[in-house]
Amino acid sequence: MSDLTSIEKIKLEKLLEMGNGYVLDFSNITFREFVLENLNIDIYDEKYNYSSGSKANRLRGFWKEESNSTVGNLIETLLEYWKTKKSITRKAITTEEEHLFNECQKIVERLQGGNTKNRNQDSQRKEEFSSLRSSLLLEFDNFTKLINSEDKKQRGFSLEDLLKRIFSLYEIPTQKSFRRNEGGEQIDGAFKLEGWYYLVECKWTQNLTDIRQLDSLSGKISRSGKQTLGLFLSINGWSKNVCPLLKQNNDKSIILMDGYDLRSVLVEHNNLDLKNLLMKKLECLNLEGEPFYSAHQLLQNTMNNQIV
Repeated sequence: MSDLTSIEKIKLEKLLEMGNGYVLDFSNITFREFVLENLNIDIYDEKYNYSSGSKANRLRGFWKEESNSTVGNLIETLLEYWKTKKSITRKAITTEEEHLFNECQKIVERLQGGNTKNRNQDSQRKEEFSSLRSSLLLEFDNFTKLINSEDKKQRGFSLEDLLKRIFSLYEIPTQKSFRRNEGGEQIDGAFKLEGWYYLVECKWTQNLTDIRQLDSLSGKISRSGKQTLGLFLSINGWSKNVCPLLKQNNDKSIILMDGYDLRSVLVEHNNLDLKNLLMKKLECLNLEGEPFYSAHQLLQNTMNNQIV
């Protein structure tokens, strides 16, 4: 997170006209496009959804979440935008405004620290992330060729390995497949998120998953610790009876994920973070009792919020 001081925030909020939830003259759409264009970051990502979620509050959330160099880069582009708009509209810059602008430039210089090395490292990390994400997307799409493979066991292992690397891309700690209870139970994998452990069951079959396969995961969860939930990944989905039957369980402990969900976090223009998708699925399970919340729903809701 950045270390902007309270005084620095007051100066920035004054110049950027953030008093009523706005940021200069941006609309929701143009603000998102501006940040994407200049930093390749989606300001409407859930992690910036601070307080009311207004443009001003999203910028405050950005200040809270991002590093000094990243925050400095965004403020620098906003200052350039402010000055350009003044020039285009031929509005004279008052002495007070000029002084405030200069103070904000000093804030940018402090945040950036003149450290080109850090900025280059940030850029390199983003490029590496984008490259690996594209590589995993290509691998996922090519993986469909294995659907008719006779070696179902190897196909399952390959899926588990691909899933582990996708989770690692989003820095979610994982554990590879293992056996427990004296070898009596096979666990496809596990991960930890927000203090909870999730047992993972993976299926990539031509037939839709049925409730018997989910009952197997339910049993494994019940034989685990209290802070254990389950993620059932079925690339081709599940039968129409699965969700209604899961909703009848008193202990709602399984969230569902399909192939579309998994692929969505690998498509660059979606700007969809796997952690955000998983947390939204968990929220839907806890508040609405629904075991499945799709990436399509999250993307659609995000788009609708940007339009409003």
